[in-house]
Amino acid sequence: MASCFGEYAVSVVDTSCASYANNGCVSPNMTPSVQNAVTSVYRITLSTAKELRAEVSWNKCQMNQGLSITFNDAAAPSFKLNTNSRLFRKLKGSRLVESNSFKIEVFWDLSLSRYQSGAEPLDGYYVLVVVDSEVGLVLGDLGAEAAERKLKEGKKIAKSSLAVRREYCSGNTLYSTKARFCDDGSEHEITIRCSGEEEWVKHPFLSIYIDKKMVIRVKRLNWNFRGNQTVFLEGLVVDLLWDVHDWFFNPFSGSAVFMFRTRSGMGSRLWLEEEEAVLQQGGDFSLLVYACRSL
Repeated sequence: MASCFGEYAVSVVDTSCASYANNGCVSPNMTPSVQNAVTSVYRITLSTAKELRAEVSWNKCQMNQGLSITFNDAAAPSFKLNTNSRLFRKLKGSRLVESNSFKIEVFWDLSLSRYQSGAEPLDGYYVLVVVDSEVGLVLGDLGAEAAERKLKEGKKIAKSSLAVRREYCSGNTLYSTKARFCDDGSEHEITIRCSGEEEWVKHPFLSIYIDKKMVIRVKRLNWNFRGNQTVFLEGLVVDLLWDVHDWFFNPFSGSAVFMFRTRSGMGSRLWLEEEEAVLQQGGDFSLLVYACRSL
C-alpha cells in the first residue's frame, strides 16, 4: 500500500485507537488555525427513489461571510446568501430554486446565529431544503423545530446522509475539528498537530489525535510527506491519509491535505484524488482538511 505514495511513504498499520495512552495533545499556548471555509456534500433520497446531491458551503474572508448551496454538480450555486453585505443581507427568508426536474425550496433563519472564528455558525440558526414537497435536508440546532412545522403542513421526510466534508484552514500547524463517521455514531474530536516553527527545520513531525488519543505519529515528515494508516473506530474501518508535500516543496502556494475516510471492508481503499468515487459508492464518509501553513 505504501508504494502508492512513493518511495518514502509510511507503511499502512492497522491499529486500535484504544491501544494508545491518553496523551496531552497540544500545549495550551498553541492557537488552532482559522477555518476559512467548509463544504458539506449530502446525498438526498426521496420517497420516489429519486436522488439529489446538495453541496452546502460556508465561507468567510475579511470582507464577506456567507452561505451557498449547489445541487447536482451545477456550474454555479443555485442558492447564495451574503450575511455580511448591507445591500444583500437577508438573514431570514425562503427562496424557490429550479434544478433539473426537481422543485426545490430553501428556508433559512440566521438572525440569531453565533460564530466563533470559523466560517460555519455554532448555533442559533437553521437551513431547510425541501425537494418536491419532501424535507430533504435539516441543518442547524433550530432545524428540528422548523422541520416539524413543515411536517404539519403535510410535507414528508426524505432520507439524507453526509457523504463528504471539506474544511479549508490557514494559520499555524495546529488544526482542530469534530466529525461523526456514521449517521448514528458519536461525534469525535480530531486534532492534527505538526511541528512548531522551532522544530520545523530540524525535526518536522506529524501527530494526529482522535478524542485526545494519539493514533498517528510520523517523524521525519520531510521524507514521509505522504502516507496512510488505518484505525478502527466504533467498529468502523477508518483510513487516515496525509499529503504535506507542498509544505516542503511548494511552500508559498501549496497546502497540505489530510483525509479521514470510512470504508466497508479491508479490500477497498481509495486515495485522495478519488473523492468522486466516494460520492458514487454511497455508504462511506470522508472528511478532508486542506491546510495552508503561514510562513
